[in-house]
Amino acid sequence: METLTIAGKTLALDADGNLANRNDWNEEIARELAAQEGIPELTPQHWAVINFMRSVFEKEGDAPSIRRLTKESGVDTKTLYQLFPKGPAKRAARIAGLPKPKGCI
Repeated sequence: METLTIAGKTLALDADGNLANRNDWNEEIARELAAQEGIPELTPQHWAVINFMRSVFEKEGDAPSIRRLTKESGVDTKTLYQLFPKGPAKRAARIAGLPKPKGCI
């Protein structure tokens, strides 16, 4: 199993490079993961998407798709792609400490 060291912690990763244990996640780790994804700062809009994803995952056991993000998170499609370029649902899930959404390639 692949690992990643962030903030002095060694974290296990799944086959897609996301955290294997979502309980290892915290806001400091999210900021570090975002930096690795080329997102230097997490704005309130980033956090709105991240918190929405974590909330849906907590209730349903799967991260929401891009379609659901744009319909229910309060962030429109254009903004979502600006916040999380090159695959917003996949990148946002990684930063949120969640597995890749099932609909993502």
